[in-house]
Amino acid sequence: MPPAWAAKSQALSSLLRFPEALSAAERAVSLKPDLADALLARGLARAGEAIRQRDFGALRSALDAMDDLRAATVADPTLAPAWTSLGLAYEMLPGLLGGSTRKALHCAERLRALAPARGDLLQALILLEEGKWREAEPWFGRALAKAPQDPEVVGQWLDALDRKPAKKALGEAGKNARLLAEAPRLLPGVRTRARGVIAVSDAYLHAGQPEIAWNVLHDHLGLVDAPSLLRLQLGKVAAASGLHRPEGLLALDQVLREPLEGGSGGYPSAWWRKGQILLGLGRKEEARRAAQEALKLDPRHRGARELMDALRQDR
Repeated sequence: MPPAWAAKSQALSSLLRFPEALSAAERAVSLKPDLADALLARGLARAGEAIRQRDFGALRSALDAMDDLRAATVADPTLAPAWTSLGLAYEMLPGLLGGSTRKALHCAERLRALAPARGDLLQALILLEEGKWREAEPWFGRALAKAPQDPEVVGQWLDALDRKPAKKALGEAGKNARLLAEAPRLLPGVRTRARGVIAVSDAYLHAGQPEIAWNVLHDHLGLVDAPSLLRLQLGKVAAASGLHRPEGLLALDQVLREPLEGGSGGYPSAWWRKGQILLGLGRKEEARRAAQEALKLDPRHRGARELMDALRQDR
């Protein structure tokens, strides 16, 4: 069935398995060429592969992705995720490849009519990409007021506070103060959603409070919809901070033994974080093997390649 292939493709894209995602999407499109979800799935897979390629081949993938996303909005003008993806694509691509801030903002308007909070969020993200923090901030506020329990809205807002436009406007200390104020305020609304809890944990981590970042994850493991994602984040906090390294290794080992929900860097990231922790513990050969496992799964994984470089220099 075409919808099943489209759903499978989008699930694979969330796991960053873009070649498999593209294959599934192509199957869906071949069975029903005008299915909006299939066109969206193929556009997402092509866009993901373009980001990973980082070479001239990425240009063709990016252009093909734009064509698919536009076609998805034509096939079903009520498909909100298609407007989000198309709006971000218009904003991120340079003008020579079809990028346009004006067209991106038009997508936000169309999305706002379907999903008001997500439309406000898209408007905020577009303005953020333009470096217009003071204009973007009120749109984030509108989105949060409408959907305080939406982990995507919460996560994008907290991530925005740690990006260059916010740092330029607020200063490093001001940015950290905002993160430390917003994280506990927003946590209750997303306490059962893994992506929301991870966003709060990242906010504490980026504000220089890794112990609180760890505790937030640990305290919500039994509450969230996707605990494997929290275990992967525990590994990230341990790797980034040097705290709780043995517990972080245990969490990552469990991630690598069990099915991993989508919306994360997947198994390559788990191996990479494990390698970082092992290197921090002085277990260099094990760290090298972990980095190699990550690169087997994703030869372009930037973190794993940097870890291998660090291990070579440390010989």
